[in-house]
Amino acid sequence: MAGPVGTPVPKLVDVSRWLWIASACVGMLRFLEQLLDREMLVAEVRRQNPALGQDQIDANVNGGVLFGLLIAVALLVAYTRLANAMARGRNWARIVLTVLGGASVAFGLFRLLAWSSGVAASLGVEMRPVDLAVTAVTTVLDASAIVLMYRVSAHFRKRVAVDSAVRPS
Repeated sequence: MAGPVGTPVPKLVDVSRWLWIASACVGMLRFLEQLLDREMLVAEVRRQNPALGQDQIDANVNGGVLFGLLIAVALLVAYTRLANAMARGRNWARIVLTVLGGASVAFGLFRLLAWSSGVAASLGVEMRPVDLAVTAVTTVLDASAIVLMYRVSAHFRKRVAVDSAVRPS
């Protein structure tokens, strides 16, 4: 994929793009794994509304799984499009990814600190090893992607120069 003015995408920006996509894929796979745990979903619906019959519980779980799949696919597509726009030198995409990634890194660090300090356990929040592993992996991927995006700021300045040269004054 070419960057601004037909120049190739700098290696660090390309790596950043793939880190964003990898992070989104890891998150989506974890989310899908949770959606496939039907027993947990049924138990949660039953806990939230014990008056429901089994048919209603099944309908709620099926609807929730379908909605979850749609959201997961939409997020993966959104991250992929943002990462590709960023690789093409679009500064607005870099800013959006920075905000999303910064929130993800902050949340990931918060989860890891809450687990390591014992705060999560004292509040009754269960964190399974796979949850912690996914949190650690996506936190590292997002932080790395952010750093790499800003290592090649000239790539984004070229795009701004091209955009302002094309627009009439």
